[in-house]
Amino acid sequence: MPRYIRSDSPDLTYFFTVRAARRGTDLFLREIDLLRVAMRKTKDHHPFEISEIVVLGDVIHTLWRLPPGDAGFSIRWRMLKSLFSRSVDAPQDVGEQRLRPGEKGLWQRRFWEHAIRDAEDLAAHRQMIWTAPVQAGWVNRPEEWPHSSIHRAIARGQFAPGGSVGPAYLPLDRRTPRAPYGVNAAAS
Repeated sequence: MPRYIRSDSPDLTYFFTVRAARRGTDLFLREIDLLRVAMRKTKDHHPFEISEIVVLGDVIHTLWRLPPGDAGFSIRWRMLKSLFSRSVDAPQDVGEQRLRPGEKGLWQRRFWEHAIRDAEDLAAHRQMIWTAPVQAGWVNRPEEWPHSSIHRAIARGQFAPGGSVGPAYLPLDRRTPRAPYGVNAAAS
């Protein structure tokens, strides 16, 4: 059995990647309002600050800062996933034998977390969050993606929008970008 070691240091900023159980789904975008409600309710019960966030169809990347002395991010993710899952119908094609009691097959069981080490590490993770929609091939410029904290960063002067897409924004593996949600790639 794999052994997962989670950081439990309080007073840190954490970077998280949380995925849907099914790659390529648009679940988080289709149900963005329910995701926001689940996030707000979780923050009400277990406070934390969202420094940065981007929501794609099947993945969420975010930076969280927890209250001083609190390192309980796992309970927050468990609550958020649970609240969201209760609000969304289970996929029809998920076999019951694959699910654990109480699961609907919406979320990947684990999440990836990283404790931010310093200002350079924080800047790198912010940049990754802001450019994730471009890296995924959904938009040409980060500011074109509506479900991102980049708009808050632009208002604060932390990110300058506009200009052409430079090498830093090109998809890392140079794959052909995906068609935008709701557009049939075969038809275009």
